[in-house]
Amino acid sequence: MDTTTTHYVRLATAKELSLTLDEPVPVTIDSLSDALCCTPRNVKFILRKLEEQGFIHWQPGRGRGHYSEMTLLRSVNETLESHLRELIGRGKIKEAIELIGTIDIHKTLQEQLLRSLNKHMGFHSHAETASGQDVLRMMRSRRQGNLDPAFVYTAFETYLLGQVGNTLVTYDAKSNSFQPNLAHMWECSEDHTVWIFYLRKGVRFHHGRVMTSMDVQATLQRLHDVHSPSIWLYRDIERAEITGNYCIRFELSRPNRFFLHLFSCIRMTILPYDMDVSERLIGTGPFQITKMNEDVLELGAFEAYYGIRPHLDQVHIWFVPDLGPNDRYYELPGTSRLKLPSTDFNTNSINYPALGCQYMLFNFRKEGIHHHPKFRQALRMVYDSVALVKDLGGNRITPAGSFLPWKSEIQDWTESSLEHARELLYGSGYQGETIALSYTLNKDSKVAEWLQRRAQVIGLHLAMCPCEDNVHFGETMNAELIMAEEILEEDWQYGMIHFFKNLSNHFHMCMTPDLQSVLDQKLDHFAQLPSIERAELLDEAEEMLRENNWILHGCHMNKRAQLDQSIFGMQTAEFGYMDISQLWIKIGSEV
Repeated sequence: MDTTTTHYVRLATAKELSLTLDEPVPVTIDSLSDALCCTPRNVKFILRKLEEQGFIHWQPGRGRGHYSEMTLLRSVNETLESHLRELIGRGKIKEAIELIGTIDIHKTLQEQLLRSLNKHMGFHSHAETASGQDVLRMMRSRRQGNLDPAFVYTAFETYLLGQVGNTLVTYDAKSNSFQPNLAHMWECSEDHTVWIFYLRKGVRFHHGRVMTSMDVQATLQRLHDVHSPSIWLYRDIERAEITGNYCIRFELSRPNRFFLHLFSCIRMTILPYDMDVSERLIGTGPFQITKMNEDVLELGAFEAYYGIRPHLDQVHIWFVPDLGPNDRYYELPGTSRLKLPSTDFNTNSINYPALGCQYMLFNFRKEGIHHHPKFRQALRMVYDSVALVKDLGGNRITPAGSFLPWKSEIQDWTESSLEHARELLYGSGYQGETIALSYTLNKDSKVAEWLQRRAQVIGLHLAMCPCEDNVHFGETMNAELIMAEEILEEDWQYGMIHFFKNLSNHFHMCMTPDLQSVLDQKLDHFAQLPSIERAELLDEAEEMLRENNWILHGCHMNKRAQLDQSIFGMQTAEFGYMDISQLWIKIGSEV
């Protein structure tokens, strides 16, 4: 925002001045100096600029002790909206976003400005853009996460990687089968100790080189070299042998019936061996990264993509961490970041009941009363799944007793007794000490406040420890209680085992080595089992968490998006996001 507009908004919104539109108000230079945080000399310079540009009428006081009079000539709404339109018209999207996020204004006005900004987000057709291209703009209300496949953890970044890169095979949840991708065929020995993949020819990376089996070998080796938190899953591989430019053979130390899952997951996104992807991510996907910084990620359609070229030419994703929570996990053309009325004739919604759930962890790396089983039982009743859904509703659609919704559905649900929770709390030896609760600001604030109120009822004192984004642990790990959310891949068996064995997630960070080893022993032979027995083993592992209250499952979430009705090609990708490689906009008259 330019300095003159900034000064005017500060004056107009200064509570100590009590200025009113179109009405002269007595003021002093000293009071204006305080409101503008500058010297009296600079105040006079600012006032002159404001009057020259038609923001105010200034009547200086005559003589010592006489007040001056200031009249506001423009409303704050009008001023900010005008400046917002000016910024957008000049293509300064970052500045427009900062205008909304950094000015101390009333929430209603902020929402109004967001709606104005939103009109300029979404699809922009070739008729509207100087570049002659179809552009999709989206907003995300948090910072860009890690896009390195070896370390990616969050759902949105995993989804983006699926648009930038490809794996050897893909998992089809509907048929519970694997489909060719970068590998057009594969085979394994009868004992599942040798796997061979045959690669497509002519697949190009974004930097132009053709992909070969050397890239597959290097991608796997890189997981070891950078100490990926997911490397446990690949521990059975003894050797990756290149048997031709388009053929690679894996020899294993023991049978692995889970092998295809490991080469369809995002961690094995095939990367070029001759580029440092930690500095510039390069893949083979339908979109390539053309610009990336803390404010925006820009994707461009990859013209040499081996599959079908995307209909969109560009996708711009703006990261706006100061503008509050997302109602949904993604933003699409013609949508607002605000909740839209269901009667809005320009929108329709897509619901995606996500695999996974919100949950609470106990940080066993810290000493404290939370190590006592009765204390955790009491918390289980305070953080009651039935009461959570009943009291807060919204996207919280069903109580969770598991990460898997179909497991939760078969449970008998009754609301817990807070009186019983009080008995357990004091039976644990709780002496009134304060327990720190870490949660993600905005995203989990409502649940955290709800939990604090219920805890007070039984005499449990919770200290609120909000974090901007507790995906990045930092001070999160100083708390005894941690709220989190896990959204599983459609390949839910992979999602579950990765949750249990990912060395960098909240669960692993909170478990002591002794507790983790108990789980490790149970899951050690997971990959040797056929699918049905793997599912049973995962159920046993989760039951261990429930019985010991190492994890408190909260509720299953519905990820909803509001979509403009002119959008076509809507297909869900991983985690319920729209597959942007399939989207297109219908422009022109109806038939």
